[in-house]
Amino acid sequence: MTNNLLLRRAAVAAGAILVATAEFAILDSVAGVDLAAGTPDGARQITMVAVVVAAAVAALLGWAMLAVLEHLANRARVWWTSIAVAVLLLSLLVGPPSGVGGGAKAALALLHLSVGVVLILGLPRPRREGLNR
Repeated sequence: MTNNLLLRRAAVAAGAILVATAEFAILDSVAGVDLAAGTPDGARQITMVAVVVAAAVAALLGWAMLAVLEHLANRARVWWTSIAVAVLLLSLLVGPPSGVGGGAKAALALLHLSVGVVLILGLPRPRREGLNR
């Protein structure tokens, strides 16, 4: 992996974390959305730390999966994008419905979508002409 690609992907990962952090701050402070998720033990507050950790884990796992696919598979970009979209859709089916109240559900959906879109659009390297890898 070239230094430019490494820096670009690190910037995309940082951007996804920054977007999630900014959205959380706006939703929590400005919009007054009570971000809580239902658990078997009751409601649990979603904190800034949880949002940052979740975005970082998503970014690093997505990046790692892409790197492995680039070394092992033809059409790695196509495979990775397909898997990443499927994971995003699964996260939308699992995460946001656990929100306590309509505002929390909408906020969680927005957070999942924002991080997913930044990673899906930003992590794969641009296709070079003539290559489909």
